[in-house]
Amino acid sequence: MDGTSITIATFAVTGPGLTPVLGAVSYDNVNNIAIFTPTDPLPDGATFTATLTAGVMSAAEVPLAANFVWTFVASADLDTTAPTVLSTSPAALAPSVATNQKITATFSEPMESTTLSATSFTLTGPGLTPVAGAVTYSPIGVTATFTPTTALATGVTYTATITTGAADLAGVPVALDFTWTFTTGLGPDATAPSITLDTPANGDTGVALNAGINATFSKAMDPATLDGATFTLVGPGPTPIEGKITYDVTNRIATFSPRSDLATGTTYTATLTTGAQDLEGNPLAANTSWSFTTGSSPSLLPVDLGAVSPFAIFAQATITNAGVSAVNGDIGLTPGTSVTGFTAGMVNGTIQIGTAPATAALSALGTAYADAAGRAGPITIAENLATQVLAPGLYISAANSFEITGGTLTLDAKGDANGVWIFEMPASTLTLTAPSCSVVLINGAQFANVFWRVGSSATLAAGCTAQGNIMADTTITLAAAASLQGRAMAGAVTASGALTLSANTVSTAGACSQ
Repeated sequence: MDGTSITIATFAVTGPGLTPVLGAVSYDNVNNIAIFTPTDPLPDGATFTATLTAGVMSAAEVPLAANFVWTFVASADLDTTAPTVLSTSPAALAPSVATNQKITATFSEPMESTTLSATSFTLTGPGLTPVAGAVTYSPIGVTATFTPTTALATGVTYTATITTGAADLAGVPVALDFTWTFTTGLGPDATAPSITLDTPANGDTGVALNAGINATFSKAMDPATLDGATFTLVGPGPTPIEGKITYDVTNRIATFSPRSDLATGTTYTATLTTGAQDLEGNPLAANTSWSFTTGSSPSLLPVDLGAVSPFAIFAQATITNAGVSAVNGDIGLTPGTSVTGFTAGMVNGTIQIGTAPATAALSALGTAYADAAGRAGPITIAENLATQVLAPGLYISAANSFEITGGTLTLDAKGDANGVWIFEMPASTLTLTAPSCSVVLINGAQFANVFWRVGSSATLAAGCTAQGNIMADTTITLAAAASLQGRAMAGAVTASGALTLSANTVSTAGACSQ
């Protein structure tokens, strides 16, 4: 883009009543990202509108075809959680890495692109010898990429480092330098990637109007090559559909999410072009297209957690911890005042007791709890979820409770990264019983889209591993070494709602769908 055309006049943010938001506009010409930085924190609960006008020009001085507008709602909470590195490619200690592979680091939250450079993302090897290269950032995969200037040497151990110079969009830096090593193999990788699964599949009918269009790849892809030029949706006929593209690094799934619901009974065609490349620079062997036809209704929508989203732990009455726990996200309590057992280093975030963000979070939790309870058309399944493999959907049991005893619950998104699960337990319990009590996500399932609406109490036994957002009306108890990828929220309605931890790990990192 022509950076001089992106100014406070062409990139504007307004609040209630079209009140202009004061701020500064900048343009990152390395990554083609425009940034609006408000002068002051935005007020809680207000809806804001961002607009890029047709005055924004490309480098060839071609303007936007029309104004691009979107809205968002501000939370009372300030972002103080340090970003973390969720995954890398190559993985730590990986052997036989292709000498032409780019090096990537995927973060737990969106990053300030200008803080990711050859200074904050480095590669050395052998030993401390610097490797020349360029660093870029793709918000599509929340991924920073180091591209070596020349091919890496064969049979050499390299060290990659993300420094504390890397920061998120709130300006919070990585807490500590993150370092990993890998060893190269005997040469480059020239194998082209392929699409192994498309969802909806070619020829599918009755597709939900709000469906995301997903492509699963055979190899790790370069997120920067998955964009509006390489991944498109048209219909009816050649009419282009506007949408957002995301990339799930873990499952190698690219998703095109239309900005609005698709038309009923209409055939659409998705296409991925040879511009999509893997991390070795190999393109798809050929342009790949598939078509599907919509039905007449949307699929299950996620529960909007609103202002409680930043909190990994939240309760009304008390929060108690014993032992060394690790909480990645904020801790909130209101109207209670007792949060005990957390010492320095246990919480990557802030502890909010009776603050405005905590008050707003309590209101949002009540709204979310009621929303989850009011969904129509639940599917009745066995109370014991052990050994079950469930597609996205709304579930209930005849006993109005759920347990996982003697096996693993598997949530299979079938390649749909937008798949949603809601488990209803009206006035009853959720119990995970050791030793077999895990929840496993496969084929693109996201923990941010899993919701447990518990009428009374939830208990995770020692060593259990759970996924999703637990909303319990009374208590949540995590026994020794139980872990939760998601959120634990107790006291959705009842003021006696309390939460107890015992040397646990609770993390909201990577909640990309929220």
